[in-house]
Amino acid sequence: MEARTPAAAWPHTPSSERLLARARHGDAGAFGSLIARCLPDLQRWAHRRMPRWVRAAADTSDLIQDAVLGTLSRLDAFQPQGRRALAGYLRTAVRNRLADEHRRAARWIPSPDTIEALPSDAASPLQLAIDAETRRRYRHALAQLSRRDQELLVAHFELEYSHAQLGCMIGRSTHAARMALTRAIGRLAARMRD
Repeated sequence: MEARTPAAAWPHTPSSERLLARARHGDAGAFGSLIARCLPDLQRWAHRRMPRWVRAAADTSDLIQDAVLGTLSRLDAFQPQGRRALAGYLRTAVRNRLADEHRRAARWIPSPDTIEALPSDAASPLQLAIDAETRRRYRHALAQLSRRDQELLVAHFELEYSHAQLGCMIGRSTHAARMALTRAIGRLAARMRD
């Protein structure tokens, strides 16, 4: 197995300072090399600093790429003051973007007070009482009808039979089953009003 040689030992590998100088003069290759050098370290650094609830809205690698491209597009304003200055500068840019994402995500995540104020999908106690009374009256009125009416109503309302299925059930046409069901519903309604 061949031993890895540090990048600084390669004679044709330009340092970050030289790449930075070439990128400032418009060298697209130097700009690409700077980005290729910066992204892996920044991704490792930022991976755990972005919580899952923020990652749902923005991918970490997209956020880093946006921060790096935004920063490197303003290279003329950056003055390196040391060997790792560019890495520190980019980390600060990514940290600022992370803070922006935290603030942006906090705006669309509702507060507990807001959640409490939302109307519930559950039925109110009044609605539950009305539903229970209606079911009781339905069962009582249904028990007073003929067996055929009971079968039609239960098949249609509780088993959700179509008119064609009701016709098959009673041995009549679809139209005849619909008329029989309409009459049974009328008798049920009259019993429920009593």
